[in-house]
Amino acid sequence: MGEQRDALRGLRVLMWVVIAIEVPVYLVWLVRVGYLTGQELPRGDVARWAPPMLLPPVAVLFCVMAGWTWWLSVVARTRSPLREGWIVASLVFVAVSSVFCGVASVDDPSVSVGLLSAAVTGLGMIGLFFIPVAASRQLPDVIRRRAAERRAGAGRPGLDDA
Repeated sequence: MGEQRDALRGLRVLMWVVIAIEVPVYLVWLVRVGYLTGQELPRGDVARWAPPMLLPPVAVLFCVMAGWTWWLSVVARTRSPLREGWIVASLVFVAVSSVFCGVASVDDPSVSVGLLSAAVTGLGMIGLFFIPVAASRQLPDVIRRRAAERRAGAGRPGLDDA
């Protein structure tokens, strides 16, 4: 029991370390590339300030909201809300906007810039998505329940055996 508790504590600490690194890097990056993308617009255009002012809060809101609804469905053992169109659409919107601003912010866009933008976006969105999981008091219970379900169903073929 003590080993299991230490493993769960280690998992939670690891999740918070990943979140503490990925999320600030992603948000600072969004502000920076949003600013540079906005500066490409003509002087005096109000939309110049939209990317750096709106993209970071929208990313936080949509990713944490999607993570929260997904986590609540895991805890309640219901159908995953990631099958809902509006949640997937909000995550796709954040990803596309983020990668677009990353590519549009440089003078000479290239594949490597697109890959870097996609990597920073992916890591940041994962960090934001897992904040509700890392903060949940129910994480140990869900992990134990899932492990028990796997042990009980080890004899019959399922999705894990594919």
